[in-house]
Amino acid sequence: MKRKLFILILLSYIACGCEKFLDKTDPTATTFQEFFVDEDDLRRVVYSTYLDVFTNRSDRRLLSYMKDARSDNAYSRAESDHHQRIANGTFNSNTRAFEYYWTIHMKHIGRINTYLANINVPYVEDEAVRQRYKAILEGLRIWHYFEAVMRWGDIPFVLEPTTIEGSKVAPTPKAQVLDNLFSMAVEVANRLPDNEYTTNKYMFNRYSFKALIMRYALFNERYELAAQLAKEIMDSGKYQLYSSYRDLFQYEGDTKNKEFILHMERESVGNAATYSFRDLGPHFRTGNGQSYAVPLKSLVDAYWTLQGRPIDQCPLHTKEEYELNPGLNRDPRYAASIMGPGDTFYGEKIDIYTPGNPMFYENQRASKSGYWFRKFVSEADAFRDGTLTFGLIRYAEVLLTYAEAKIMLGQIDELAKSCINLVRERAGLDMSVANVTLPAYSAYTQQQWVELLRNERRIEFAGEGLRYEDILRWRIAEEVLSQPALGHTRLVNGKMVSLKIEDRHFAPHNYLWPFHQTVLRVEPNLKQNPGY
Repeated sequence: MKRKLFILILLSYIACGCEKFLDKTDPTATTFQEFFVDEDDLRRVVYSTYLDVFTNRSDRRLLSYMKDARSDNAYSRAESDHHQRIANGTFNSNTRAFEYYWTIHMKHIGRINTYLANINVPYVEDEAVRQRYKAILEGLRIWHYFEAVMRWGDIPFVLEPTTIEGSKVAPTPKAQVLDNLFSMAVEVANRLPDNEYTTNKYMFNRYSFKALIMRYALFNERYELAAQLAKEIMDSGKYQLYSSYRDLFQYEGDTKNKEFILHMERESVGNAATYSFRDLGPHFRTGNGQSYAVPLKSLVDAYWTLQGRPIDQCPLHTKEEYELNPGLNRDPRYAASIMGPGDTFYGEKIDIYTPGNPMFYENQRASKSGYWFRKFVSEADAFRDGTLTFGLIRYAEVLLTYAEAKIMLGQIDELAKSCINLVRERAGLDMSVANVTLPAYSAYTQQQWVELLRNERRIEFAGEGLRYEDILRWRIAEEVLSQPALGHTRLVNGKMVSLKIEDRHFAPHNYLWPFHQTVLRVEPNLKQNPGY
């Protein structure tokens, strides 16, 4: 009885949609067909399908900048956000996170299946509008499936509305799901308009959706496809790196750039506030910073030098000097992305070691690591809700995707090197040393290129939610997520001491997530992933 009740509740979610969608044309309508009748209804369907998950502004379990706290880049202080347990490995098949994420993806796939099955019902004056919205909905369904198959492996793959009995289908092997998704995705992309929209800028167009396919092609080792899509986006001439890395993530550049390919801007969140300062910023005076996700020492030490060298391979200073002074001769992306002791915030020097100071590291709302993200954190938002625009995919990712795909294919051509150089030069590195076409790089092995590219991705996209997927697909999570989460380092009685936040552990079976026990009871054809 409980199982049937759960299925009925789930199907009612699929049929009804979100609260925004219930603001329908006919308030007396009682069936789906009655309120899915015109172009406004179709637009609301698409809008709400983005807002629920893809551009959700307030659910920290879904926000891209919070997802770095699943990795060795950051720490999440609120267990209820789910990222903390994913990072430290203290989870099993009863952990709430895995019911939450599975349900949200499956619910929206079911909902989109219903919309698409009825896509010809609403009246529209211009048939091209219907076809555009149809392709956008298909693109969102593909995204949900990419996320689900990446997390759980073999999953049910259904493209039509279903019944209670019909929902009990056997899972489709991961490789087969991916084959279907990539085939569908390329076809959908080619049906989308090739320019950004004047309004609804956040919705998929041809090249923004190709950028999304490119990301998942790279994640799933489809290097030829990833390189091909990246090259098509580059050749389109529609995007370019913004001149200032720092300003790109602040109000100075967030709406003025041609680097953002997928947008999360005010229109995409219903013209409501965004909360990156609240989530990432320091609790300063009476400000609203909550330090929900904060950088770790592991990320700080990953910033190479101004000359593009690892901090333990630089002849100018010792590794100890760099660890004690992260701003010393460092890649400028560090200062643009992270702040910590000795840095200035709102006109005051950051002090994490004095009790009574708002930023004292032991305070509830302070950073346990002693560091905060400066990226997405504007001082203008210290005492107000923000309206910052985020780039969910940037042109820099296109460049580094092309470079990585070519490196993995053993085809390190001049364009791949140029892509790395463009990113490094924009960052402000000393290109008299960091230029990868210089003779010093000519003898690099493929593994050395891999290590350079991986670190370049880590620091270029720090705080943007890509690191967790990267360490999984590179199969290095067992190494980097089995290290303690540490923070700021200082000298105490002549010895280097780092703030310790927690121990972490990543088991070999954690590369796939478990199906929650409730999900297994509802969907008996699913098989639990090994190790859980």
